[in-house]
Amino acid sequence: MKHCDVDNIGFARLDLQRKARQGVGEVVYGEGKTSGQIAEILSSLARHGQTPALVTRIDEEKAKAVAAALGDDFTYFAEARMGRMGANRPCDGIGTIAVACAGTSDIYVAEEAALVAEALGNKVCRLYDVGVAGLHRLLACADDLKSARVVVAVAGMEGALPSVIGGLVDAPVIAVPTSVGYGTSFGGITALLAMLNSCAAGVSVVNIDNGFGAGFLASRINHMKGNA
Repeated sequence: MKHCDVDNIGFARLDLQRKARQGVGEVVYGEGKTSGQIAEILSSLARHGQTPALVTRIDEEKAKAVAAALGDDFTYFAEARMGRMGANRPCDGIGTIAVACAGTSDIYVAEEAALVAEALGNKVCRLYDVGVAGLHRLLACADDLKSARVVVAVAGMEGALPSVIGGLVDAPVIAVPTSVGYGTSFGGITALLAMLNSCAAGVSVVNIDNGFGAGFLASRINHMKGNA
């Protein structure tokens, strides 16, 4: 790798080839980093044309400090604990990504997925609080689900939502288990195992609370022209 492909800012070595390799610049994981480090990384990425530059898992206090350093170019989304430097990419995805979540308590993960997908140039349809405990709520959204090119299904508790959606649609379904639930949900492990054992074909699974990973993968699928 050429030296100019990496921006070494001391505490971080930024991968400037990421956008050329994957179509998206490096995304910053905010937990464990100071506000100053986050601001410097985002600023460096922006200088090298790696926008929108995203930071995930950043709390409100850090976000205020980052915003003070970067100004109006930085936007914070409190519900998803996510920040964005620069504007969303132009909407160039082939179809619509539907982001469905089982309950209101799962919205923080669903919003991370939805905002990442929008930042990467996709039209997103949000379908929230459509869990299987009130199946009529999900069936009322059947047209939106069936018209989507890819569906992100977010659920905690027993994690049943992706299997039900997988039986209704012909699009790929990306299942996201959340850490929402009572004691035997084991912090999302119960939902994770349920989704891994889904009997519906075409369901893939990301890690617990990983809205970012789901939104990123959904964007890649929605930009695959051979899959139209």
